[in-house]
Amino acid sequence: MTGEAGRAPDIALVISDVDGTLVTPDKRLTPATVAAVRRLRAAGIGFSIASARPPVGLRDLVATLDLDLPLGAFNGASVVRPDLTAIEAQVIPAATAREAMERLAAEGLDVWVFARGAWWLRDPNGAYTDLERRTIGVEPRVTADLADLADDAAKIVGVSADHAHLAACEGTVAEALAGRATVHRSQAYYLDVTPPNLDKGRFVTWMSAHLGIPPERIATFGDAGNDRAMFARSGLSVAMGNAEAAVKAAARAVTDGNDADGFAHGIARFVLPEGA
Repeated sequence: MTGEAGRAPDIALVISDVDGTLVTPDKRLTPATVAAVRRLRAAGIGFSIASARPPVGLRDLVATLDLDLPLGAFNGASVVRPDLTAIEAQVIPAATAREAMERLAAEGLDVWVFARGAWWLRDPNGAYTDLERRTIGVEPRVTADLADLADDAAKIVGVSADHAHLAACEGTVAEALAGRATVHRSQAYYLDVTPPNLDKGRFVTWMSAHLGIPPERIATFGDAGNDRAMFARSGLSVAMGNAEAAVKAAARAVTDGNDADGFAHGIARFVLPEGA
């Protein structure tokens, strides 16, 4: 859906995904995106982000966009202040974390673990490690025994350059861990395992209660399957042009891609049209 029909009136808060949505494919904030966030602030509309990234991966966004509201990290399983200190932080049950690591490894995926405030892996030269370094701005810690981190795992990621295989693994792993973990692809190459019953939709609900803003006055932007949960809990949901068909179908409106200032165009088209 595009055009004025997609616009919901009286939006008081915008919550956006980051990778694939707010930033370009090479992980940049464009001037148009920065200007769109400033325009929201000038209009008295709050802005926050809900991301699969760890808290440290949000630091540059906070500084560049001058964010002043709580943020959702690890797909909403952690809520942090703009200084990145925790308000709420959950971990995966230890037995489930161990099983998740085993299942991801059995599928031939590289396994990453985010625990104890750090990013852990076995192979620092594996697929997408350079991309993750640039994305979150930290170096990984190398360990031969990821299972030792099971008691403290906030997120476990299966990584593969075989996107079709990773998509197939999503259903298999989600079924195996049903009720014990939340399993979604955050990118075509990342399969995230996070604490059970916690997702980006939960973060939208948390922000609604925290700020006293009803869900119908919240707009959400996203591109991936893990964003559908927040679409379902907001009055206006906007999918990126680069999103998969199922994600677009779950949204109320569709904007341009993240390689074409889709977030900024979505704000201008559906939230703050010129003259509003």
